[in-house]
Amino acid sequence: MSSSPSPLHLAVALDGAGWHPAAWREPVARPHELLTAAYWTDLVTEAERGLLDFVTIEDSLGLQSSSATEPDDRTDQVRGRLDAVLIAARVAPLTRHIGVVPTVVATHTEPFHISKAIATLDYVSSGRAGLRVQVTARRNEAAHFGRRTFPPFRIEDYDTPAVQDVVTDIFDEAADHVEVVRRLWDSWEDDAEIRDVATGRFVDRDKLHHIDFDGRFFSVKGPSITPRPPQGQPIVSALAHATVPYRLVARAADIGYVTPHDADQARAVVAEIRAEQTAADRADDTLHVFGDLVVFLDDDPAEAAARRERLDVLAGHPYTSDARIFTGTPSQLADLLQELQSAGLSGFRLRPAVAGHDLPAITRGLVPELQRRDAFRRAYEADTLRGLLGLARPANRYADAAHA
Repeated sequence: MSSSPSPLHLAVALDGAGWHPAAWREPVARPHELLTAAYWTDLVTEAERGLLDFVTIEDSLGLQSSSATEPDDRTDQVRGRLDAVLIAARVAPLTRHIGVVPTVVATHTEPFHISKAIATLDYVSSGRAGLRVQVTARRNEAAHFGRRTFPPFRIEDYDTPAVQDVVTDIFDEAADHVEVVRRLWDSWEDDAEIRDVATGRFVDRDKLHHIDFDGRFFSVKGPSITPRPPQGQPIVSALAHATVPYRLVARAADIGYVTPHDADQARAVVAEIRAEQTAADRADDTLHVFGDLVVFLDDDPAEAAARRERLDVLAGHPYTSDARIFTGTPSQLADLLQELQSAGLSGFRLRPAVAGHDLPAITRGLVPELQRRDAFRRAYEADTLRGLLGLARPANRYADAAHA
């Protein structure tokens, strides 16, 4: 296959021992270390070894489950996790180039807390932070907080009017959540800190701004307690499967993760997101659309297929996913990525089926193959995550208004 028209972006999604529910039982899985800092440091440094743009770290407000809507009682799969933002803060100082993007659940988390957590992560990482905003309508997760309830529903009921009302509300809330977070990041001008010992002035109070956000879901005064992050605006990303979440991506994100299963579907999804981006008056903004794939990678495609089958037997059922599941060699995956890139995707977020096996297969197998095709970088070319993604550091909205 011919070279890609431009180098693609590549990220990995990290979730415990891997995305297959039986991954923790593989010899390379290190199940006794899943809740240690060393385990997560090793994963992220391996990803950086492969020159990847960033890692995302999964999180939730409830125990992992085989069910999409309610918890289960299984004891043969990984249950329990560390906080994604705190993992990111631990591993970021031990890396130099790779972006670190923890998952945050907007539905039950105050945007003020998230804004200062991600701003702090941006300082800790010297400008390599982002967030993956997530929503939830699980009743058991709402019960942890006691402030709201959700009606029961099944995935099969997604297209019914009642469920669509709930879905629209939680994604509208997420859009407002991101808007508040972004305004709080801008609530300090870049030069608000004077730190002048001679005059005794540490901060210029005129360069701290109230955001005065008053919406349907939040009423936030501001300013933040954390100065503006090094990137100005850390990266915001979101996973999207349908029109309502596509609209969130178009309105509020720098990166949208989508799950097309072929090039035609990828082309249609990208077109829908671009139309929503135009409707949101963001047509001139750079908005990356990444394809998500679960990967089982081996040098021999038969070995990859056998490994997947063995894991399915251990799990007690065939593994399924919202994303396409790729089983094969790094060269075959490179072919697929370039085909999907030609349909309009600017990058990919790969989900290693077994982190201990498939992450090194990405960094030591797929990446060199893409480099041979001049389809991926050979060195890090920027010091910030925005720089790696080709995004300029944005001006501060309140500084512009004040100067005007």
